[in-house]
Amino acid sequence: MHRLTTLFSAGLLLSLAAHAQSPTSGSDVARQNDLIQQLLRRIDQLESRVTELESSRAPKAPVPTEALVTPPSPPPAPAPSAVATHDHGTPITETVNTTFPNLKLSGFGDINYTASDRPGTHAGFNEGQFILHFSSALSQKVTYFGELSLTARTDAGTGTTPAPGFNPEVERSIIRYDQSDHLKISFGRYHTPVSYWNTEFHHGSWLQTTASRPEMIQFGGSFIPVHFVGALAEGSFNAGGLNLNYNLGLGNGRSSVLSRSGDFGDINNNKAWLATVFIKPDKLYGLQVGGSVYRDKLNATGRPEAQERITSAHVVWHKENPEFIAEFFNINHKLPGTGRVTNNQAWYAQVAYRLPMAMSLKPYYRYEYIHTPRADAIFSGLNLGLSSSTLGMRWDFSSYAAFKLEYRYQERPGLPNTNVAWAQTSFTF
Repeated sequence: MHRLTTLFSAGLLLSLAAHAQSPTSGSDVARQNDLIQQLLRRIDQLESRVTELESSRAPKAPVPTEALVTPPSPPPAPAPSAVATHDHGTPITETVNTTFPNLKLSGFGDINYTASDRPGTHAGFNEGQFILHFSSALSQKVTYFGELSLTARTDAGTGTTPAPGFNPEVERSIIRYDQSDHLKISFGRYHTPVSYWNTEFHHGSWLQTTASRPEMIQFGGSFIPVHFVGALAEGSFNAGGLNLNYNLGLGNGRSSVLSRSGDFGDINNNKAWLATVFIKPDKLYGLQVGGSVYRDKLNATGRPEAQERITSAHVVWHKENPEFIAEFFNINHKLPGTGRVTNNQAWYAQVAYRLPMAMSLKPYYRYEYIHTPRADAIFSGLNLGLSSSTLGMRWDFSSYAAFKLEYRYQERPGLPNTNVAWAQTSFTF
């Protein structure tokens, strides 16, 4: 910059000298030539000085740090961050530059207003469930995922020792090792991968289109074992564009209470096992088709010992124009030594469509059916039989919050038909 300024000034001086006067004689020309030569010498001197100044200000070459300090240890390998979007609820990993462990926290909640003509019920608000998800990368291949719920109690404040206002529950607690896409091994408490809905839409009603779950997959229900404690192997293969996925599990079956899993240990020495397969073809992106089988030995309180086999199948179109979900279940109970065998069937089909002219609105309809024969010794007296229609509208008034209006009509054998109106605000944070 200094050099350019000097050259510009010198050029200006030469121009002024050349036009200061017109030469009228030989002596005048000689004096003008001398002046020009002096200016040129002065320019050379100034350029030399500028060069010296620029050299003195130039940074010195750095001294190699290897000669001064011990080289630092290499940074830790990139950590996989865990998220709860896997098909059966275990974490998926994606590479990020961070250290281990890498804990991430997210949550869900819902506030509801319900009104029903069922005898003994009252219209009013309820707090729904408060859910926290914990995910953490423990190493490049090991991740942890946990899910904690808080649910309001109907008996809060009663009893000699007043009952607390909420029931805490560890819904899922899973540690997983990812060998590759083909094989991942995990241990913990899962949502049993015997149902598509049960492994796709976890606690946190914001995740699902509807305000309510199908009756056969209700949390706290007895029809299928919603939770499973044990070990799981899973993976996926391209399989010529079919994208074949599998789950193989071994663990504790139902506890002495049909609606509970064996969290404290297995109730007998007969371990439950399960196998699930499903495909997601490339050529029909959005389609998922699969099925599963589950085997266990039951020793429920007040019920005879029985062998239980659950088979299921599902067809799903993941897109929202339309969204389609259908599942079928058959639960076989066999009483050893008696030859007594019963089958319980249940199915549902749900369709929804996000309106193109108002993308925040999504109307939906679901029909569900449960049949339990009177001869079934395990489900007898639980009033699980059902025929129900659900009609509703979801409004996503934010990217992370939705408002749902829902109407349900239910018929149960031997009980009055009921109508239920439901309004729900659900959200994630």
